[in-house]
Amino acid sequence: MGYISGAFGIQGWVSLIADTHYADSLLDYKTWWLGKNGQWKSYQVADAHVQPKKLGAKLQGVNDRDVAFALKGCEIAVPRSEMPEPEEGEYYWADLIGLEVVNAQGERLGVIDKLFETGANDVIVVKDGDEERLVPFVGHVVLDVDLEARVMRVDWGLDF
Repeated sequence: MGYISGAFGIQGWVSLIADTHYADSLLDYKTWWLGKNGQWKSYQVADAHVQPKKLGAKLQGVNDRDVAFALKGCEIAVPRSEMPEPEEGEYYWADLIGLEVVNAQGERLGVIDKLFETGANDVIVVKDGDEERLVPFVGHVVLDVDLEARVMRVDWGLDF
């Protein structure tokens, strides 16, 4: 859902970057799980606000800058059970990770490793061994997503 980018002020506030469609959507959740290196811990959000270029949050039990700064780099997650069901044709990125990607000709491109935003559109990172392809996550390229079969069909050549 995002990550802690640093400390803010001297009273334990953290700055964060949200990976949600709307940055302030992350503030809808009162409990966040913060994780780094496979270690996760639950925090209650005591207060939060939108800053010009990022978000700020005060977490219960984080009362000074040093403790807040120690959280820098932690990923932010929320329980899936608290998230709304995606609309038809929409997907949570986490559901796409690991899907096999095949093109319209039936050729295997690899497996979705991660996704990222560019500003213009989202991009799918598809890995096949040491080879990595960047595929735009846009309607005319992504033909079909079958979460049950764990396959995404795309209009994208092996030579792209």
